[in-house]
Amino acid sequence: MKNIYQQRMTADVEGDVVVFLIGLRINRPWKIHRWLPVFLAMPTMLKELYRNPDLGFVHQESWLGRTTIMVQYWRSLEQLEQYAKNQSFTHLPAWAAFNKKIGSNGDLGIWHETYLCREGDQESVYNNMPRFGLAKFAGHIPAKGRRGFSAH
Repeated sequence: MKNIYQQRMTADVEGDVVVFLIGLRINRPWKIHRWLPVFLAMPTMLKELYRNPDLGFVHQESWLGRTTIMVQYWRSLEQLEQYAKNQSFTHLPAWAAFNKKIGSNGDLGIWHETYLCREGDQESVYNNMPRFGLAKFAGHIPAKGRRGFSAH
């Protein structure tokens, strides 16, 4: 079992961080031949990203269901965009295959949102949690002083 920190903790993030939310929604579950290849493309991309830390990807957390969500953390927006547009990596061919096979036919929804958090402009609190999210790759410190939060 992961270590549970039974106190208020926060992430000690140095520098900017990009929070990238990405996911899919299975609109027609019976069309497994349509959505399964898209679903299976992400683990391949993640292996590639973890093997190449110089690409700027640092960590992810994910949840599965009819609508999936993955929260990714990147060092910079430029690195995220370079990865997405580089034909020598897995993403661009997978994106092309999605557009060719599914496009806008309604079988499978895909989505993403990107947030650039400048240094000092993010906040996090974890209580009774293992290291998670930002704190999993950044420093993980007690939430005290200006980082402490009181419940009123």
